[in-house]
Amino acid sequence: MTDHGSQPTPPDKPARNLDAYRAHYAERTAGMTASEIRALFAVASRPEVVSLAGGMPNLAALPLDSLAAEVARLVAEDGQVALQYGSAHGVPELREQICDVMALEGISAHPDDVMVTAGSQMALDMVTRIFCDPGDVILAEGPSYVGALGSFAAYQAEVVHVAMDDDGLDPAALRQAIADVTAQGKRIKFLYTIPNFHNPGGITLAVPRRSEVLEICAEHGILVVEDNPYGLLGFDGKALPALRSMDADNVVYLGSFSKTFASGLRVGWVLAPHAIREKLVLTAESATLCPPTLNQMIVSRYLSTHDWQGQIKIFQEQYRERRDAMLSALEQYMPPGCTWTRPDGGFFVWLTVPEGVDTKAMLPRAVTQRVAYVSGTGFYRGGFGSRQMRLSFCYPTPERIREGVRRLANTLTEEMELVRTFGSVPQRSVPGPQAPSPDTA
Repeated sequence: MTDHGSQPTPPDKPARNLDAYRAHYAERTAGMTASEIRALFAVASRPEVVSLAGGMPNLAALPLDSLAAEVARLVAEDGQVALQYGSAHGVPELREQICDVMALEGISAHPDDVMVTAGSQMALDMVTRIFCDPGDVILAEGPSYVGALGSFAAYQAEVVHVAMDDDGLDPAALRQAIADVTAQGKRIKFLYTIPNFHNPGGITLAVPRRSEVLEICAEHGILVVEDNPYGLLGFDGKALPALRSMDADNVVYLGSFSKTFASGLRVGWVLAPHAIREKLVLTAESATLCPPTLNQMIVSRYLSTHDWQGQIKIFQEQYRERRDAMLSALEQYMPPGCTWTRPDGGFFVWLTVPEGVDTKAMLPRAVTQRVAYVSGTGFYRGGFGSRQMRLSFCYPTPERIREGVRRLANTLTEEMELVRTFGSVPQRSVPGPQAPSPDTA
């Protein structure tokens, strides 16, 4: 009797290649992977979902009316300059103002050693490009900024993570990492560090440790790349001394106006020793010719016509209120076995969940419960971070933060019950860092 409900099994066919150019790409593209959670965040952007994921600054406090009038004046008065090509080095007036900004962190710099970039991400990419050959080693905190890991992977550099504790990068772990890499016969090109209000860790490198870290790197001939987008957003209102202020010869400093003014303008900068700066200018010319002149002049006008330091204080107060709301809600709602960092500034809290819970596997269920976060796996090279997640408090209101944490705690409690009943999910290997996006910036 014939079973009309069954279908014959087709012969095996070779997998269809959906990318006709696959064989033509450079080897370094193998390290470029799209975010596996991007589709989820398309859902997470819906208004009913509380997103504790994105690192977007809260721009509601900016004086938009006066800014609009200033931009109109700029175009009317200086449009032929603002809308024209510029120098790869950056607008001279803005470079002078950037030196004033960095002076708040103890940095003494000359405008000639400042180069304006399209956000500090561009600077990070260029630094990696001019220093790293395939197989070179970059030391970076574990966890580390996903955008940095993406740039490192794009240039086929190997990342070795260095452990942190509550006081930031551990000098003993740094020494051990250097010894291990050296014993393998590999070259360390630089230490990449976010010393202030770390993304994603939310912790700060203790001031006494800063000189020790610099001494270790100088001793071994290792350049330090200091990424400091959050340095002026400390909640006590006091700026910490930048690593660059302690060692002008061995530190490349990356700064940005994305967190203290407007991320959409994409204006950042790099302060580097003269020889390095020259290589960066040539690199920028080959990549973009020049950063957007209009955007630079908008930032410059803002700095010269507005109380930008007063505006930063407003941001500090807003983010402190949101940080407090998140920490309070975590204390109130999170189940036993969870731990988290207590940031003194910046945007992020790093949450560790009980053994057996995979935050990446849990994310779709969290989004179903109308709350989103970023799994910790995206912030490591090599598949770590499955028990961690990054929570952002910079954008939602305090009320939304509390509701989001409540929903997250409910999801986590249900997940823990599933683990107790059925066992944990085996940890999955992650092939490499994911491409950055506004959800992970």
